[in-house]
Amino acid sequence: MKFITSFRAFIVLSTVGFLSASALCAAELVIPDNVIFERGIEYSNPDDQHLQLNLARPKEATGPLPVVLCIHGGGFRAGHRDGNNALCLKLAQRGFVAATVSYRLAPKYQFPAAVHDVKAAVRWLRANAAKYQIDPARIGVTGDSAGGHLAQFLGVTAGVKEFEGDGGNPGQSSSVTCVVNRYGPSDFTKSYAKSVDAAEVLPLFLGGDLKTALPRHIQSSPLNWVTPDAAPTLILHGTEDK
Repeated sequence: MKFITSFRAFIVLSTVGFLSASALCAAELVIPDNVIFERGIEYSNPDDQHLQLNLARPKEATGPLPVVLCIHGGGFRAGHRDGNNALCLKLAQRGFVAATVSYRLAPKYQFPAAVHDVKAAVRWLRANAAKYQIDPARIGVTGDSAGGHLAQFLGVTAGVKEFEGDGGNPGQSSSVTCVVNRYGPSDFTKSYAKSVDAAEVLPLFLGGDLKTALPRHIQSSPLNWVTPDAAPTLILHGTEDK
């Protein structure tokens, strides 16, 4: 029952709390007295990129806590982990450990580099579970737009070795317990007809369009990796999301 209650709170904060978090990201960040917030923790160093995360946790934690990995959007080519700082603080106030991560961006780094990075972040959280009082059996992930795509990918590719990369902690699993995807794409082969940005963004991320890089569009679509073992996933998409 405690497990279910914790992740219900995660879903509520990920679907409602992120709105206020987005509004606050441009303002000065105020750290609550009951939260420990650490910035710029290196979790992986692929291609000498020194990828970092910010981590928030309750100051008076008592035992292993569920953790939420927050992945920023930005069309796979922009965005910053700091955009999720306020959401992480809100989650920490509700009893979660929460991390917001940077990942390698297009066009310099194409698929699956970003997937390798977020999987490395999950493995890092497990490897450091004792230090940060994390329950490695309760790792949730949320993301918006491009971050939602990456969150979905984590949910459907547990154990798929080709997507693990070499970002560190190879002895740890990159599986997640649940996913909240906020308007992230699930099938890139359908994106060009539905998204106002796909024709500009996807060739940068995938190395070509549907005509020149169809296999990569198929391979990078989370929908094509769904199995009965996929993590429970909530997908939110508004009528005006494009």
